[in-house]
Amino acid sequence: MKASVSDYVVEQDVFIADMLAQMEGIGLPLTDAQGRDFYTYYVHLIKTNAHMNLTAITDAHEVVVKHMIDSLSCYDPAYFFEGARLLDVGTGAGFPGIPLAIYRRDLEITLFDSLQKRLRFLQDVIDMLNLTNVTTLHGRAEDMSHQMEHRERYDLVTSRAVARLPILAEWTLPYVKVGGYCIALKGAIYEEEVEESQRALSMLGGAVREIRPITLPTISDKRAVVYLEKQRKTPTNYPRKPKDIKARPL
Repeated sequence: MKASVSDYVVEQDVFIADMLAQMEGIGLPLTDAQGRDFYTYYVHLIKTNAHMNLTAITDAHEVVVKHMIDSLSCYDPAYFFEGARLLDVGTGAGFPGIPLAIYRRDLEITLFDSLQKRLRFLQDVIDMLNLTNVTTLHGRAEDMSHQMEHRERYDLVTSRAVARLPILAEWTLPYVKVGGYCIALKGAIYEEEVEESQRALSMLGGAVREIRPITLPTISDKRAVVYLEKQRKTPTNYPRKPKDIKARPL
């Protein structure tokens, strides 16, 4: 007998109640419609993960905290102004881009990834949730920023668990407008990464605006959100070729 969704995911009201409790823990409200959208996203993530490697986290509560809430930990209306154009680099299964899109449907969000199969999954989510504010983009971060339609065109660039900060800065800052921000969701060694990125930031036209330590509900992991301000244009020779970035980080 074929298993149904209810055999391996929690019920909607259970999931939404957990989302509501955890959102309150980080000081963000949650509407009923948003709760249903997060649940639909969760169900499709788990169903698709059965035949596509999207996430190692499948427990409902851990999905809430380690994916949804962690993604929203970078949210601050001081940075996410109304109608901001946002690029989510290395979006993977859609984190943090999809949670931000659900929470703020006025943001113009592009989910950027190098694997088409992940983008097909994300397009399904976009269609299911009628996220008219979201599009997908296929390509490599080192390449697309040399195209004029993407170079220094975004108010915000987000990235979660993609690369160490000196490398990430070279991948992301070329997309950011002067006056915009790269927002990096980082793990336990964020202080070390910030220190080793100073030369890269100086060369790329960026600077650390804020480092915000984050504590997720029920989790003791050390993590932070690093907000990098784009203060001047990035020289046109950056980013370099992939082999050069990895072999000789700035």
